[in-house]
Amino acid sequence: MPSPRVTTIANSMTLSEKAAALCCARTVANDDGSPWEGTSAESPFGFVPATELLVERGISSVLLMNAPPAEAVATWHNAVQALGRRTRLALPVQVASDPRHGRSFNVQTNLTGSGFSRFPEPVGFAAAFDPDLVEESARVMARELRACGISVAVHPMADLATDARWARIAGTFGEDPDHAGATAAAWVRGLQGGTVGSHSVAATVKHFPGGGPQRGGEDSHFAEGAHTVYPGGRFETHLAPFTAALAAGALRVMPGYAAPLGTGHDAVGFAFARSIITDLLRDRLGFDGVVMTDFNVVTGMTLPRLGIELPVRAWGLELTTPVERVGLLFAAGVDQLGGEDDPGLIVDAVEAGLVTEERLTESVIRVLHDRELLGLLDDAEVDPARAAVIGLDREHVDVALRAQRASVVALTGERAPGTRDMRVWAGGVDAAVLAGYASIAPSPAEADLAIVRLAAPFTRREGLLEQAFHGGTLEFPEAEIVRLQQLCAMVPTVVDVFLERPVALPEIADAAHALLGTFGVDDEVLLDAVFGRSAVTGRLPFDLPRSTDAVARSREDVPFDTEDPVFRFGDGRTWAAGGGTPVTAAAPQPASRIGADR
Repeated sequence: MPSPRVTTIANSMTLSEKAAALCCARTVANDDGSPWEGTSAESPFGFVPATELLVERGISSVLLMNAPPAEAVATWHNAVQALGRRTRLALPVQVASDPRHGRSFNVQTNLTGSGFSRFPEPVGFAAAFDPDLVEESARVMARELRACGISVAVHPMADLATDARWARIAGTFGEDPDHAGATAAAWVRGLQGGTVGSHSVAATVKHFPGGGPQRGGEDSHFAEGAHTVYPGGRFETHLAPFTAALAAGALRVMPGYAAPLGTGHDAVGFAFARSIITDLLRDRLGFDGVVMTDFNVVTGMTLPRLGIELPVRAWGLELTTPVERVGLLFAAGVDQLGGEDDPGLIVDAVEAGLVTEERLTESVIRVLHDRELLGLLDDAEVDPARAAVIGLDREHVDVALRAQRASVVALTGERAPGTRDMRVWAGGVDAAVLAGYASIAPSPAEADLAIVRLAAPFTRREGLLEQAFHGGTLEFPEAEIVRLQQLCAMVPTVVDVFLERPVALPEIADAAHALLGTFGVDDEVLLDAVFGRSAVTGRLPFDLPRSTDAVARSREDVPFDTEDPVFRFGDGRTWAAGGGTPVTAAAPQPASRIGADR
């Protein structure tokens, strides 16, 4: 329950102050830790200068969209707190962030930055099948984020990877609803801790009630992916991991962009549907925390330096005005508008009779209660010197390495002998690292073993932002398959594929001496696995299909629905460290597979 302190603050606020509290704006930090104060035209994303944003407009929630070093983030955080204290209420500025601890970089969805421990992508945690390790890892992430002043994590993704073509699978916990739910719950417990306090990072579970069944596997950031579809009638299946994450105590929820088709719910973006936000999330599931929209469902986004105008992501409501969309969102039950930096739109909605000030006060109390739970109302300052070194903490390094190692999946073959005089040719591996394991062969023809690391295939799209979303085809080009087959015929070859999505690789599986799947691991971790310095115990968190066509013929919402997959959920060979005969791990049979057959 909110404290009298929170209620008193909320009731003392003017309408404009309440409106400002219900916006979460994008911003960036300069590399030296100073706040962005350039003009909007100078920013690639049209950011509002920090003083105008935080002091003049009074906004006190921001999403940090770039990744300077951790020490600079902490310095910046303290500087924006100083700006926040210049407002009448002197509210602390709450800082949110997309994931910062993985390998992939997409300015719209996930970042990487120096000073943070390096973990595999989230789907790699699903491959570890170890909830305790997931919780321990998320606890490390929380310590590092709070050291920099970041108190809201815009993750985890509880979406299911039921269409392998979708570009966001690396951020999920795989295809099985029970396993994804258990992993998401562990992630939430790790971020927030047993009791929420100044050590916690608020987990934002997204994209409620499930963004996985995208029509045609297209992403909902773009008009082609405006809808989720349910040809198998599995809406409740996609809801299940969210139920588990909420039961673990997640403080925040972010609805998805997509408008559902064929569910009985209105065909509008999830955040706009009262049947989704109030009837389902709040009444049925009992959630009373903060609901923040995904970014820019009220207004579009301008990229002035690039001359690009991105449309508003209010699928099904494109013809409404921004003020009308504000009214619909608060009527649906949301609390905070992600990516919006103009509180005047909320004031206009009140003056137009589309939402009452009393309704805004309910959301303000939720937003302030969130900050109180996290200790921000008492002390929001951080120590940049601590932020500079926390990622080097021995415990943190150890946990990150254990998570990487636990995520490695051996699909075929066995480990290499691991003798230092073995001649190895490698592609995609740092030669300086390889030299610590074997002699480097100048060519495959002169090698005893070849090791090749491959990125997952995808369809290259036009458009600056679309290029960062790796969706579409799951098959390697024919020329690449022939090249790999020829290499494997010349020398025993270990092939490692970065499984940011479920890749179709039957030809490679047949040709390789050993086939590994990884989800973002250092070269050292891969080579430790190949040469037996560490055990390999990971298992697939999804099926690997036989072809893109097989996925196209499946139903987007049904787990394990592709015909004759090359590998199944739970597949993985155990390679013992230091020797021993590899054995095939017992593959768990998920209950969600029942009824998946046509």
